[in-house]
Amino acid sequence: MKRLFASITLIMLVFTMLLGMVSCFGGGGNGGDGGGNGGDGGSSSTDSEGNTIVKIMFHVDKSSTEGQAYQKRINAFNTAYKDQKIKAQAIFKARSAGASGYETELMNNQLEGTLADIITFDAPNTAAYANSELLYDITDLISEEEQNKFFSLNMYEGKLYGLPIQESSAGFFYNKKIFRDAGIDVSAYTAENPWTFEEFKAVCARLKSHGVTAVDMRIDATKDETAPYLLYPFIYAAGGSFVSADGLTAGGYYNSAATAKGFQFIKDLISAEYTSYAIGATDFFTGKVGMYLSSGWTIPDLDNKYRENFASRDDWGLLPYPKDVVAASATGSWSYAITNNHHTDKTAALELLKWMTSPESSEAITNATGMIPARKDVVKNYEAGSPEYTLLKQLEISGKERPVTVAYPTFSTTFNQVIFGLGKGNVSDLLNSAKNTLQDAIDEVKDR
Repeated sequence: MKRLFASITLIMLVFTMLLGMVSCFGGGGNGGDGGGNGGDGGSSSTDSEGNTIVKIMFHVDKSSTEGQAYQKRINAFNTAYKDQKIKAQAIFKARSAGASGYETELMNNQLEGTLADIITFDAPNTAAYANSELLYDITDLISEEEQNKFFSLNMYEGKLYGLPIQESSAGFFYNKKIFRDAGIDVSAYTAENPWTFEEFKAVCARLKSHGVTAVDMRIDATKDETAPYLLYPFIYAAGGSFVSADGLTAGGYYNSAATAKGFQFIKDLISAEYTSYAIGATDFFTGKVGMYLSSGWTIPDLDNKYRENFASRDDWGLLPYPKDVVAASATGSWSYAITNNHHTDKTAALELLKWMTSPESSEAITNATGMIPARKDVVKNYEAGSPEYTLLKQLEISGKERPVTVAYPTFSTTFNQVIFGLGKGNVSDLLNSAKNTLQDAIDEVKDR
C-alpha cells in the first residue's frame, strides 16, 4: 500500500512540475522513443531460445552519440553472456527538453507493473524514487570495495539504490579571442583558486564595454533540469541552502537571507544586461557571447564543431564557478538502478548492472559524452589547466550535490520558476512562494 500511495504522490509531483512549466512556458511535448525497441518495459522474462531477458531503459535517443555508446555496451554484454543464456534488451525513451516525459513514463510503468529491470535516472531523484519504492535496495549486492571505487553513490536513508553512469561538473567556457581583445586576463582563476562574485561581475562589465554580451547563464533553460543543475551552486556559494539536512523542511532555508543573496547575484547579472533570457542557443559558439555556462558535454562540441571560431583548444578555455562565502560547483549526473518490478529474481539484472558500471563501460560512455568517469579507477591523468582537469578538480574540491528531498521534482519546478521570475520579480517574494510550494509537496509525501 505504501508503494501505491507513494507512487501516486510522486506522479502528482511530476504532474505539478509539468503544470508549472506549462503555466510559465505554454507547455511542451513529450519525448519520443528515439528509435528504441519499445515494448512493455519488462513483462517478459525469457525468449523462445530460453534466454533470460533483462530490459534496460535509457533516457536518451538511440541515434545520439551517448545512445550509440550504450547500445555498443549492450551488444558486448549479449556476446559475453550468450553461453549463460542472459540477453539484455535496450529501450530508448528520449528525455527531450521542455518535458518530463521520461519521468512520467517511469511512474506510469510502476503503476502498470511494466517497469524495466534496470533504468537510468537523474541522481537528484534518488530520494523521491526510493521513497516511492520504485528502486530496489542494492546495498548488500555491491561490495564495499566496489562502492569505494565511485566518486558518488545514490544513497537514501543509509541504503544504496543506484550507481552513477558518469560524473558531472560545469563551468564557464570562454572565447579567448574575445577576452584578449577586451584586455581580460583570467589566468589566475582556477579550480584551486576560483574567482569571486565581484571579480566575475568585473569581467562581465569589461566584456559589455567592448560591445559583447558577457555571459550566457542559461537562465532561459527552465523547461527541464538544465537551469537547476547549472545554477544551484550560486546559492550554495553565497552560503544559502534549500532544505534542512533531513530534506523535510524548506522554511528558513529556501527563503533565507543567504539563499536570497545567491539568487540576487543572478538577478544583478540580468539587471546589468550582462546576460539575458534572449541569448540564442548557438550565440557563444558563433562568437556573439564571451562566456557560456555548461557542463563537460560541451567539450566534444567545441573540439569537433564550430571550427570558424574555435579551430583548436587554443581558442577557448574553461573557468571555474565563482565563489562568495564558499566555493561550490555543480555535480551529480545520471545513474543506473535495478527496479522494484515484478521480477523477484534480480540475478540477471545485477549482472547487467555490474557490466554497465564496469571500467570498460565507464570509459566507453564518457569517451562519447565528454563527462568525467564515475569510477575513480577510470579517470585519466588530465593535463593541468585543461578543461577536463578543471572539471575534475572542481568535482573533488567544491562539488556539492543538489538538495536531497523526497519532493525533488517539485523543488526543480520551483527553482525554474524563481529563475524565470528574476527578470521582473522581487527575490524575497519569489523565494517565499517557492518555499511554500515545496513545503506543501514535502508534507504531502510525509503524510503518506
